[in-house]
Amino acid sequence: MKIFVLNCGSSSLKYQLINMDTDQVLAKGLCERIGIEGSNIAHEPDGKDKVKMESPMKDHTDAVKLVLDSLLHADYGVIKSIDEIGAVGHRVVHGGEKFSKSAIITAEVKKAIEDCCALAPLHNPANIIGIEACEKIMPNVKQVAVFDTAFHQTMDKDAYLYAIPYEYYEKHAIRRYGFHGTSHLYVSDRAAKMVGKPIDKLKMVTCHLGNGASICAVENGKSVDTSMGLTPLEGLAMGTRSGDMDPAIIKFLMDKEGLSIADVDNVLNKKSGVLGVSGVSSDFRDIMGEAEKGNDRAKSALALYARRVAKYVGAYAAAMNGIDVVVFTAGLGENSGDMRKSVCEYLGWLGVSINADANSKRGEEIEITTADSKVKVLVIPTNEELVIARDTLALVK
Repeated sequence: MKIFVLNCGSSSLKYQLINMDTDQVLAKGLCERIGIEGSNIAHEPDGKDKVKMESPMKDHTDAVKLVLDSLLHADYGVIKSIDEIGAVGHRVVHGGEKFSKSAIITAEVKKAIEDCCALAPLHNPANIIGIEACEKIMPNVKQVAVFDTAFHQTMDKDAYLYAIPYEYYEKHAIRRYGFHGTSHLYVSDRAAKMVGKPIDKLKMVTCHLGNGASICAVENGKSVDTSMGLTPLEGLAMGTRSGDMDPAIIKFLMDKEGLSIADVDNVLNKKSGVLGVSGVSSDFRDIMGEAEKGNDRAKSALALYARRVAKYVGAYAAAMNGIDVVVFTAGLGENSGDMRKSVCEYLGWLGVSINADANSKRGEEIEITTADSKVKVLVIPTNEELVIARDTLALVK
């Protein structure tokens, strides 16, 4: 069966078409600037040249139509009929407490996703738009929602509750949810296979380090704690997000800078993180380049980032009363040996010993620790789309 995987943002749409008999990605691509002048698509069919073109897309329905046209195109298409698509798998960011696993999309499921929009106002509305666009164009094809939050629903109450009046949890479901669940699920499963041990016998910390970043404590194959919270703002410093900080800073900034609560929210989500500290960029490649030139703020941003990652790894080793494996994944985790080295330099107390030659590799599935290291450190390129496709296949079958 061929599964069409969609990840819809407010003005973007990422996609893959995967042949589930072989796990082969037949085509992948990205539509950008949907509803904005200059909208375009970058389409990459397997074994053929990448195609990039501008094309008007007033909404996500237009974008889905354009993607399907590209998949069916005589020159750069990969299927002959839309009937070859067996199901559609949608990444949905927030499922609240209602979903501990993926679900076939029904009217009731859509309503539940809509109910979570207040918890993910930048993401869930776009996810719903993508679902409804596919319903219009492919009304007879089954669709599945795969939730970023689902993997973390195994956390105990002492891990997900905040120390605020309990009534706010009861009335508004304010609690830790966590995100990047499909990534943490994929790499923890791969890690168990790489070390040759059953996943239900392992304690590991998975580090999804990209522009958005989160860390997860995975014990016996289940998420027991994670760094992101009610929203993706909590936890690590990220590209533009502040991560953990004293909440009193919010009122302090409002008073001192004359900012509204919306202004402060914008600062913490879009102007903070390594961008705010470095003053250079939210892209770690740019920051590393400036650090090499002697830029002190760029150096501080990188040092701050590595320290916070290491602190979470240490905290989760304590929470699980031990640790067997650390995994690095996502753009920064997969490609930056320097950042991995900086983090692991804090972990000597755990018995971590890095193999410099292995750590110099980029984007490979590899162990980067020496044979005598007490904790194994792995690099595993994540594959969230494959997780979505597998969940979709299992449900529609």
